Amino acid sequence: MYNAIVSGTGSYVPEKRLTNADLEKMVETNDEWIVTRTGISERRVTEESESTSDLAYVAAKLAIEDAGLTAEDIDLIVVGTVTPDYQFPSVACQLQERLGCREVGSFDVNATCVGFVTALQVAEMYVKLGKHKHVLVVGADTLSKITDYTDRSTCILFGDGAGAFVLSRTDQFIENEGIIYSSIHSKGEHLEGLYVPNGGSRNPKNNTAEGPGIVMDGRKIFKLAVQSMSKTVTETLEASGYQKEQIDWIIPHQANQRIIEAVANQLNYPLEKVISTIKYYGNNSSATIPLAFDLSVKSGKIKRGDLVMQTAFGGGLVWGSLLMKY
Repeated sequence: MYNAIVSGTGSYVPEKRLTNADLEKMVETNDEWIVTRTGISERRVTEESESTSDLAYVAAKLAIEDAGLTAEDIDLIVVGTVTPDYQFPSVACQLQERLGCREVGSFDVNATCVGFVTALQVAEMYVKLGKHKHVLVVGADTLSKITDYTDRSTCILFGDGAGAFVLSRTDQFIENEGIIYSSIHSKGEHLEGLYVPNGGSRNPKNNTAEGPGIVMDGRKIFKLAVQSMSKTVTETLEASGYQKEQIDWIIPHQANQRIIEAVANQLNYPLEKVISTIKYYGNNSSATIPLAFDLSVKSGKIKRGDLVMQTAFGGGLVWGSLLMKY
Protein backbone atom coordinates (compact mmCIF):
# COMPACT_ATOMS: atom_id res chain seq x y z
CA MET A 1 0.00 0.00 0.00
CA TYR A 2 1.17 3.51 -0.86
CA ASN A 3 -0.02 7.04 -0.13
CA ALA A 4 -1.87 9.06 -2.76
CA ILE A 5 -0.84 12.70 -2.41
CA VAL A 6 -1.85 15.80 -4.33
CA SER A 7 1.38 16.88 -5.99
CA GLY A 8 -0.07 19.67 -8.13
CA THR A 9 -3.26 21.67 -8.71
CA GLY A 10 -4.57 23.93 -11.44
CA SER A 11 -7.80 25.66 -12.47
CA TYR A 12 -9.28 27.72 -15.27
CA VAL A 13 -12.48 29.65 -15.94
CA PRO A 14 -13.61 31.37 -19.13
CA GLU A 15 -12.96 35.09 -19.54
CA LYS A 16 -16.61 35.96 -20.14
CA ARG A 17 -18.58 37.06 -17.08
CA LEU A 18 -22.36 36.74 -16.79
CA THR A 19 -23.41 39.12 -14.04
CA ASN A 20 -26.71 39.47 -12.23
CA ALA A 21 -27.21 42.73 -14.12
CA ASP A 22 -26.86 40.79 -17.37
CA LEU A 23 -29.48 38.29 -16.23
CA GLU A 24 -31.87 41.12 -15.37
CA LYS A 25 -32.01 41.82 -19.10
CA MET A 26 -32.75 38.17 -19.93
CA VAL A 27 -35.35 37.05 -17.37
CA GLU A 28 -37.56 38.58 -14.69
CA THR A 29 -35.09 38.78 -11.81
CA ASN A 30 -32.84 41.26 -9.99
CA ASP A 31 -29.50 41.35 -8.24
CA GLU A 32 -30.92 41.52 -4.72
CA TRP A 33 -33.19 38.53 -5.30
CA ILE A 34 -30.33 36.42 -6.71
CA VAL A 35 -27.77 37.36 -4.05
CA THR A 36 -30.22 36.83 -1.19
CA ARG A 37 -31.24 33.37 -2.38
CA THR A 38 -27.97 32.05 -3.80
CA GLY A 39 -25.03 34.25 -2.81
CA ILE A 40 -24.04 34.54 -6.48
CA SER A 41 -23.07 37.87 -8.06
CA GLU A 42 -21.59 36.58 -11.29
CA ARG A 43 -20.56 33.42 -13.04
CA ARG A 44 -18.13 32.61 -15.88
CA VAL A 45 -19.55 31.24 -19.12
CA THR A 46 -17.94 29.96 -22.29
CA GLU A 47 -18.11 31.55 -25.69
CA GLU A 48 -19.90 29.55 -28.36
CA SER A 49 -16.58 28.28 -29.71
CA GLU A 50 -15.35 27.03 -26.29
CA SER A 51 -16.02 23.55 -24.96
CA THR A 52 -15.43 21.54 -21.80
CA SER A 53 -12.17 20.05 -23.08
CA ASP A 54 -10.79 23.54 -23.70
CA LEU A 55 -11.24 24.47 -20.05
CA ALA A 56 -10.03 21.07 -18.85
CA TYR A 57 -6.88 21.32 -20.96
CA VAL A 58 -5.72 24.58 -19.37
CA ALA A 59 -6.47 23.42 -15.82
CA ALA A 60 -4.72 20.08 -16.44
CA LYS A 61 -1.65 21.73 -17.96
CA LEU A 62 -1.32 24.03 -14.95
CA ALA A 63 -1.69 21.13 -12.50
CA ILE A 64 1.01 19.09 -14.25
CA GLU A 65 3.35 22.08 -14.22
CA ASP A 66 2.57 22.72 -10.54
CA ALA A 67 3.52 19.12 -9.76
CA GLY A 68 6.88 19.63 -11.45
CA LEU A 69 6.07 16.98 -14.03
CA THR A 70 5.60 16.73 -17.77
CA ALA A 71 2.69 15.23 -19.70
CA GLU A 72 4.81 12.13 -20.36
CA ASP A 73 4.86 11.42 -16.60
CA ILE A 74 1.09 10.94 -16.45
CA ASP A 75 -0.05 7.30 -16.22
CA LEU A 76 -3.83 7.71 -16.30
CA ILE A 77 -6.40 10.47 -16.93
CA VAL A 78 -9.80 10.59 -15.20
CA VAL A 79 -12.24 13.43 -15.88
CA GLY A 80 -15.42 14.17 -13.96
CA THR A 81 -17.95 15.87 -16.23
CA VAL A 82 -21.61 15.89 -17.26
CA THR A 83 -21.04 18.12 -20.27
CA PRO A 84 -18.49 16.38 -22.52
CA ASP A 85 -17.72 17.84 -25.93
CA TYR A 86 -19.26 14.79 -27.59
CA GLN A 87 -21.19 11.69 -26.54
CA PHE A 88 -17.90 10.01 -27.42
CA PRO A 89 -14.94 10.11 -27.31
CA SER A 90 -14.39 11.21 -23.72
CA VAL A 91 -12.94 14.52 -22.62
CA ALA A 92 -10.16 12.50 -20.96
CA CYS A 93 -9.23 10.91 -24.29
CA GLN A 94 -9.02 14.34 -25.90
CA LEU A 95 -6.75 15.52 -23.08
CA GLN A 96 -4.40 12.60 -23.69
CA GLU A 97 -3.76 13.89 -27.19
CA ARG A 98 -3.78 17.63 -26.49
CA LEU A 99 -1.45 17.39 -23.52
CA GLY A 100 0.97 15.11 -25.34
CA CYS A 101 0.68 12.21 -22.91
CA ARG A 102 1.81 8.68 -23.65
CA GLU A 103 -0.83 6.17 -24.81
CA VAL A 104 -2.22 5.91 -21.30
CA GLY A 105 -5.73 4.96 -20.23
CA SER A 106 -8.31 7.73 -20.09
CA PHE A 107 -12.00 7.90 -19.25
CA ASP A 108 -14.74 10.22 -18.03
CA VAL A 109 -16.85 9.80 -14.89
CA ASN A 110 -20.44 11.06 -14.84
CA ALA A 111 -21.48 11.58 -11.23
CA THR A 112 -23.01 15.04 -11.70
CA CYS A 113 -21.67 17.50 -9.13
CA VAL A 114 -19.89 14.70 -7.27
CA GLY A 115 -17.89 14.00 -10.41
CA PHE A 116 -14.58 15.27 -9.10
CA VAL A 117 -14.81 13.52 -5.72
CA THR A 118 -15.75 10.30 -7.55
CA ALA A 119 -12.92 10.65 -10.07
CA LEU A 120 -10.51 11.37 -7.23
CA GLN A 121 -11.61 8.23 -5.39
CA VAL A 122 -11.06 6.16 -8.55
CA ALA A 123 -7.58 7.65 -8.95
CA GLU A 124 -6.87 7.11 -5.26
CA MET A 125 -7.37 3.36 -5.65
CA TYR A 126 -5.04 3.12 -8.65
CA VAL A 127 -2.31 5.05 -6.85
CA LYS A 128 -2.59 3.46 -3.41
CA LEU A 129 -2.45 -0.05 -4.86
CA GLY A 130 0.68 0.83 -6.84
CA LYS A 131 -0.88 0.47 -10.30
CA HIS A 132 0.04 4.04 -11.33
CA LYS A 133 2.47 6.67 -10.08
CA HIS A 134 0.89 9.90 -11.38
CA VAL A 135 -2.81 10.20 -12.21
CA LEU A 136 -4.33 13.35 -13.68
CA VAL A 137 -7.79 14.04 -12.20
CA VAL A 138 -9.93 16.80 -13.69
CA GLY A 139 -13.36 18.22 -12.88
CA ALA A 140 -14.72 20.28 -15.77
CA ASP A 141 -18.15 21.40 -16.89
CA THR A 142 -19.83 23.93 -19.17
CA LEU A 143 -23.30 24.00 -17.67
CA SER A 144 -24.12 27.15 -19.62
CA LYS A 145 -24.43 24.88 -22.68
CA ILE A 146 -27.41 23.04 -21.15
CA THR A 147 -28.98 25.88 -19.15
CA ASP A 148 -32.38 27.23 -20.13
CA TYR A 149 -31.97 31.02 -19.94
CA THR A 150 -35.73 31.51 -19.90
CA ASP A 151 -35.99 29.64 -16.58
CA ARG A 152 -35.17 32.15 -13.87
CA SER A 153 -35.05 29.50 -11.14
CA THR A 154 -32.08 27.71 -12.70
CA CYS A 155 -30.28 30.11 -15.05
CA ILE A 156 -29.08 32.23 -12.12
CA LEU A 157 -27.12 29.31 -10.66
CA PHE A 158 -24.88 27.79 -13.26
CA GLY A 159 -21.51 28.65 -14.76
CA ASP A 160 -18.50 27.03 -16.40
CA GLY A 161 -15.03 26.10 -15.19
CA ALA A 162 -12.37 23.45 -14.65
CA GLY A 163 -10.03 22.32 -11.91
CA ALA A 164 -7.38 19.61 -11.81
CA PHE A 165 -5.19 17.62 -9.43
CA VAL A 166 -2.19 15.43 -10.09
CA LEU A 167 -2.42 12.53 -7.65
CA SER A 168 0.98 10.94 -7.06
CA ARG A 169 2.30 7.85 -5.32
CA THR A 170 4.76 8.12 -2.44
CA ASP A 171 7.79 5.85 -2.25
CA GLN A 172 6.62 4.39 1.05
CA PHE A 173 3.45 4.39 3.11
CA ILE A 174 3.11 7.00 5.85
CA GLU A 175 -0.05 6.88 7.95
CA ASN A 176 -2.53 9.73 7.40
CA GLU A 177 -0.71 11.34 4.49
CA GLY A 178 -2.41 12.36 1.25
CA ILE A 179 -5.93 11.02 0.80
CA ILE A 180 -7.00 9.53 4.13
CA TYR A 181 -10.55 8.39 3.45
CA SER A 182 -13.18 8.75 0.75
CA SER A 183 -16.81 7.71 0.43
CA ILE A 184 -19.48 8.02 -2.29
CA HIS A 185 -23.20 7.15 -2.28
CA SER A 186 -26.31 7.22 -4.48
CA LYS A 187 -30.09 7.05 -4.18
CA GLY A 188 -31.75 6.95 -7.58
CA GLU A 189 -35.28 7.52 -6.32
CA HIS A 190 -34.60 11.27 -6.33
CA LEU A 191 -33.91 11.44 -10.08
CA GLU A 192 -36.60 14.00 -10.85
CA GLY A 193 -35.34 16.39 -8.17
CA LEU A 194 -32.49 17.46 -10.45
CA TYR A 195 -31.94 16.18 -13.96
CA VAL A 196 -31.63 17.02 -17.66
CA PRO A 197 -34.50 15.46 -19.67
CA ASN A 198 -32.80 16.01 -23.05
CA GLY A 199 -29.90 14.45 -24.87
CA GLY A 200 -30.02 10.84 -23.67
CA SER A 201 -31.47 7.74 -25.27
CA ARG A 202 -34.85 8.23 -23.57
CA ASN A 203 -35.35 11.67 -25.09
CA PRO A 204 -32.61 12.39 -27.62
CA LYS A 205 -33.31 16.07 -28.10
CA ASN A 206 -30.00 17.83 -27.69
CA ASN A 207 -30.58 21.47 -26.89
CA THR A 208 -32.84 23.73 -24.86
CA ALA A 209 -34.58 25.02 -27.99
CA GLU A 210 -36.12 21.55 -28.36
CA GLY A 211 -37.10 21.18 -24.72
CA PRO A 212 -36.14 22.13 -21.15
CA GLY A 213 -32.54 22.24 -20.02
CA ILE A 214 -31.67 21.57 -16.38
CA VAL A 215 -34.81 20.81 -14.37
CA MET A 216 -34.67 21.25 -10.60
CA ASP A 217 -36.97 21.09 -7.61
CA GLY A 218 -35.13 23.70 -5.59
CA ARG A 219 -36.74 23.13 -2.21
CA LYS A 220 -36.32 19.37 -2.37
CA ILE A 221 -32.71 19.60 -3.49
CA PHE A 222 -31.87 22.15 -0.79
CA LYS A 223 -33.04 19.79 1.93
CA LEU A 224 -31.36 16.73 0.40
CA ALA A 225 -28.11 18.64 -0.15
CA VAL A 226 -27.80 19.73 3.46
CA GLN A 227 -28.72 16.29 4.80
CA SER A 228 -26.45 14.32 2.48
CA MET A 229 -23.34 16.50 2.78
CA SER A 230 -23.62 16.76 6.57
CA LYS A 231 -24.13 13.00 6.83
CA THR A 232 -21.18 12.06 4.63
CA VAL A 233 -18.80 14.46 6.42
CA THR A 234 -19.78 12.90 9.75
CA GLU A 235 -19.34 9.42 8.27
CA THR A 236 -15.89 10.29 6.97
CA LEU A 237 -14.78 11.73 10.30
CA GLU A 238 -15.94 8.62 12.14
CA ALA A 239 -14.30 6.26 9.66
CA SER A 240 -10.97 8.11 9.68
CA GLY A 241 -10.83 8.66 13.45
CA TYR A 242 -10.63 12.45 13.20
CA GLN A 243 -12.64 15.05 15.09
CA LYS A 244 -14.16 18.00 13.27
CA GLU A 245 -12.00 20.34 15.37
CA GLN A 246 -8.92 18.87 13.67
CA ILE A 247 -10.14 19.76 10.17
CA ASP A 248 -8.55 22.94 8.87
CA TRP A 249 -10.94 23.49 5.96
CA ILE A 250 -14.15 22.14 4.52
CA ILE A 251 -14.69 22.63 0.78
CA PRO A 252 -18.33 21.90 -0.07
CA HIS A 253 -19.82 21.75 -3.52
CA GLN A 254 -20.62 25.34 -4.50
CA ALA A 255 -24.33 25.07 -5.29
CA ASN A 256 -25.85 27.78 -3.13
CA GLN A 257 -24.43 29.94 -0.35
CA ARG A 258 -27.42 29.16 1.86
CA ILE A 259 -26.71 25.42 1.45
CA ILE A 260 -23.07 26.01 2.37
CA GLU A 261 -24.09 27.92 5.50
CA ALA A 262 -26.71 25.31 6.43
CA VAL A 263 -24.13 22.50 6.20
CA ALA A 264 -21.74 24.42 8.46
CA ASN A 265 -24.58 24.99 10.92
CA GLN A 266 -25.67 21.34 10.80
CA LEU A 267 -22.10 20.23 11.53
CA ASN A 268 -21.57 22.98 14.12
CA TYR A 269 -18.42 23.91 12.21
CA PRO A 270 -17.06 27.49 11.96
CA LEU A 271 -18.28 29.15 8.76
CA GLU A 272 -15.00 31.03 8.42
CA LYS A 273 -13.30 27.67 7.85
CA VAL A 274 -15.73 26.67 5.10
CA ILE A 275 -14.40 27.74 1.71
CA SER A 276 -16.83 29.52 -0.59
CA THR A 277 -16.11 30.78 -4.11
CA ILE A 278 -19.70 30.80 -5.31
CA LYS A 279 -20.05 34.61 -5.34
CA TYR A 280 -17.91 35.00 -8.44
CA TYR A 281 -18.12 31.57 -10.11
CA GLY A 282 -21.56 30.12 -9.42
CA ASN A 283 -22.18 26.39 -9.65
CA ASN A 284 -19.93 24.78 -12.25
CA SER A 285 -20.71 21.20 -11.23
CA SER A 286 -17.66 18.90 -11.19
CA ALA A 287 -15.34 21.90 -11.26
CA THR A 288 -16.47 23.61 -8.05
CA ILE A 289 -14.30 21.71 -5.56
CA PRO A 290 -11.00 21.60 -7.50
CA LEU A 291 -11.49 25.23 -8.56
CA ALA A 292 -12.09 26.33 -4.96
CA PHE A 293 -9.16 24.22 -3.77
CA ASP A 294 -6.72 25.61 -6.32
CA LEU A 295 -7.79 29.20 -5.75
CA SER A 296 -7.36 28.71 -2.00
CA VAL A 297 -3.89 27.22 -2.45
CA LYS A 298 -2.78 29.99 -4.79
CA SER A 299 -4.08 32.67 -2.39
CA GLY A 300 -2.20 31.11 0.53
CA LYS A 301 -5.31 30.09 2.44
CA ILE A 302 -4.75 26.32 2.15
CA LYS A 303 -1.20 25.30 3.04
CA ARG A 304 0.80 22.09 2.92
CA GLY A 305 -0.07 19.92 5.89
CA ASP A 306 -3.62 21.22 6.20
CA LEU A 307 -6.42 18.71 6.69
CA VAL A 308 -9.09 19.39 4.08
CA MET A 309 -12.54 17.84 3.84
CA GLN A 310 -14.27 17.83 0.44
CA THR A 311 -17.99 17.15 0.29
CA ALA A 312 -20.46 17.24 -2.58
CA PHE A 313 -23.93 16.28 -3.72
CA GLY A 314 -25.57 16.20 -7.12
CA GLY A 315 -28.45 15.03 -9.26
CA GLY A 316 -29.20 11.36 -8.93
CA LEU A 317 -29.18 11.81 -5.97
CA VAL A 318 -25.47 11.23 -5.44
CA TRP A 319 -23.22 12.45 -2.66
CA GLY A 320 -19.80 11.87 -1.18
CA SER A 321 -16.84 13.19 0.77
CA LEU A 322 -13.08 12.89 0.89
CA LEU A 323 -10.61 13.73 3.64
CA MET A 324 -7.02 14.52 2.77
CA LYS A 325 -3.86 16.03 4.18
CA TYR A 326 -2.55 18.46 1.62
